[in-house]
Amino acid sequence: MVIWTLAKKDLRLLLGDRRAVVILLAMPILFILVLGVALGKDQLRITLVDLDQGDYLRSGDFPPEKWSQMFLRDLKQTAPDIEVEALTLDQAKQKIDTRKRAAALVFGPEFSKRVSQCSFLQDGINPFNRNGVNLAMLDAELLRDETQGTAAAIIEQAAQVTLLRIILPWMIGRAFEKIGDPSFLDLLAEEKDIPGVVKTFLNSPLATPSQKQALGTGLQNAIQGLFSKYNLMGKTWETLTQPKNAKASIAKNSVENGKDELSTPAENASFLNRGDLRYQSLVPSYTVMFAFFLVLTVGWLFVAERRQGTLKRLRAAPLSRAEILLGKMVPCFLLSVAQGFFLLAAGKVVFDMRLGNQPFWLAAVVISTSVAAMGLSLLVASLARTEAQVAIYGTLLVLVLAGISGCLMGDPELMPERMKLLSRFTPHAWAMDAYSQLLLRPEPNLLLVGEACGVLVLFGAAFVGLAWWALRLD
Repeated sequence: MVIWTLAKKDLRLLLGDRRAVVILLAMPILFILVLGVALGKDQLRITLVDLDQGDYLRSGDFPPEKWSQMFLRDLKQTAPDIEVEALTLDQAKQKIDTRKRAAALVFGPEFSKRVSQCSFLQDGINPFNRNGVNLAMLDAELLRDETQGTAAAIIEQAAQVTLLRIILPWMIGRAFEKIGDPSFLDLLAEEKDIPGVVKTFLNSPLATPSQKQALGTGLQNAIQGLFSKYNLMGKTWETLTQPKNAKASIAKNSVENGKDELSTPAENASFLNRGDLRYQSLVPSYTVMFAFFLVLTVGWLFVAERRQGTLKRLRAAPLSRAEILLGKMVPCFLLSVAQGFFLLAAGKVVFDMRLGNQPFWLAAVVISTSVAAMGLSLLVASLARTEAQVAIYGTLLVLVLAGISGCLMGDPELMPERMKLLSRFTPHAWAMDAYSQLLLRPEPNLLLVGEACGVLVLFGAAFVGLAWWALRLD
């Protein structure tokens, strides 16, 4: 009862300054807003310059369109979150020179012609090298801003993967068709290691073209049966990777519907970028960081009571150190918990953040983080003697711990491995582990979440123990 009496007094003091409470709740949202807008959309953008004239060879009715459009079709179907923008060559160069784009993929006039000539045969183009697809062989080029090497490398790899997906099946399909071709059977007849009966048949003037064609078809069927999980006649990645008897369904996209799949950066953009994946990390990062900002509030509360002589009067009262500490901790703990729930709710309403499907464990993480934060707050308050000391100790401690744990940058996964290892000595990192499981994973590992909550409570208990030992009521 005595603890609650002390708590109510401090709670009235804290809530009495309404402007400070509003700032305490609004400041994290402001940080999240600024970072969310500054970092832009959580989406990879590929800038494409299409100079392709579409002069290409067909195999039957394939390809149905020029190869630059086949590239675009595959990219949009396999990676719909990637934004593709169309620019002229001069626009692309200007944006790269001014660092507005990291790279731009340029398809030259002969791109389709070169791709259609790619083949495993002697007279075909071999577009591959040890690094993937040789762009120069295909009349393609990647313009790069050398000052943005990492972003340019990501764009290059995305382009390389898509080019492999459209070129390799085309080459395999054309090569497999050649097995039944008369020219292939002529080469087979010249081989020394084939059985004499087969060689005699192929070289016999009595063998009709239809019989030879039947032999070629039989060879094709035998090879296809050996690799029955694949359709070796397929010339797209989708048809190649399905059994031959499967019904391949090439999705009808906006290219076939007469719509332009290429977009401009301004399309579908919003100021807040609501719903972006980055908010799944930004909101919990700053929720954790600002939970520990209450170190300053608790410290100033203690210093004010020392200056006013309140702590001396409490020492004269029949109260233990533990009761005094708990009486000071409860109101700030309640404020910290309220702040945590408020920021998560604001993340949902303002930034369209997904809260996962484990509300009980989410509440447990908020509460256990507040326990650790209030324990540290009491420790700083018990050591500081003046407002200046509170400001120096508290601010330095909060910023250093937020920096070590990765909360300050908004995503701990951006840190190198050594810093991740060092961050395990901070309560922030354990809180972020729990939030990452609950907010980023469809099926969170609740064992890890429970472990993180337990470690946070241990941090809080250790801090409170040190505060009890260091507290002086004079």
